[in-house]
Amino acid sequence: MIEARHLRVLRAVAAAGSFSAAARELGCTQPAVSQQMKALEQSAGTPLLVRAGREMRLTQAGEALLRHAVGILAGLSAAEEEVAAIAGLRAGRVRLVSFPSGSSTLVPTTLAEMRAAHPGIQVSLVEAEPPRSVEMLRAGDCEIALAFRYPRVRGADPAAVPAGVAPEGHWGRDDVVVRPLLTDRLVGVVPEGHAVAGADRVRIEDLAGESWIAGCPRCRRHLVEVCENAGFTPRIDFATDDYPAVIGLVGAGLGVAALPALALESVRGKGVVTVELEPGVEREVVALTLPDLAHVPAVEAMLERLVLAADR
Repeated sequence: MIEARHLRVLRAVAAAGSFSAAARELGCTQPAVSQQMKALEQSAGTPLLVRAGREMRLTQAGEALLRHAVGILAGLSAAEEEVAAIAGLRAGRVRLVSFPSGSSTLVPTTLAEMRAAHPGIQVSLVEAEPPRSVEMLRAGDCEIALAFRYPRVRGADPAAVPAGVAPEGHWGRDDVVVRPLLTDRLVGVVPEGHAVAGADRVRIEDLAGESWIAGCPRCRRHLVEVCENAGFTPRIDFATDDYPAVIGLVGAGLGVAALPALALESVRGKGVVTVELEPGVEREVVALTLPDLAHVPAVEAMLERLVLAADR
């Protein structure tokens, strides 16, 4: 097998014209150069140099190998520099996939800090709800996926999971690296002037007769489970993945909603009041990556900043 170090010696001998001159150029001894050239000729299976007086000249095979060596060594040097840049956070990329409420709260400061600290790293964002975001991670379409899951409601019927909706825990802790970020509580949202608007805490069964406005499919399914566990089935008249739209519908007096507190961080609607719900309902928000990506410097840096954003 032809080795890169042997090609470097060949290039030095061809340029310097002798083993001793090449040794001085390479900072080694003349016997070391001679030994490496012998090893290269053994790998090539043919002589590469001939002595002409005091100089060493390339054979036809040596000239052919040298032509290729120039490109090989240049490419290797470029590869080494690129890898060093990625390892040193001077280059690289991190593609992030996030659900909407994470995109508007955790992500902006994270991306801004990454660009400020490491301007050579390309960062990008697309939105997708779990389990789609987890599928994108496994398919190699991103390096980090923000995801969430709700705890299983005691007594909920597993058969009630709609077709096409993945069960909780779908991301599987065996094949992805899970970085916990925060626990996000569910908050009740009612119109101003509602009977419970002034209460500190509201039992969810006290809203059994209301029209409900539901969010994404996973949030909707969990809302149904929580309500059914409290003894009623919510009448969902409106459903939208757009949190400002949910707030707008509630503010217009068209119903009530239960939204993650994270979603309310970036939505300031008019005509609504938030109340604490009983029983307390929470969801786990995490950052996911693959084991092989977890130690890539740029991915590590992004994960660390997501944790800091969640702490704030």
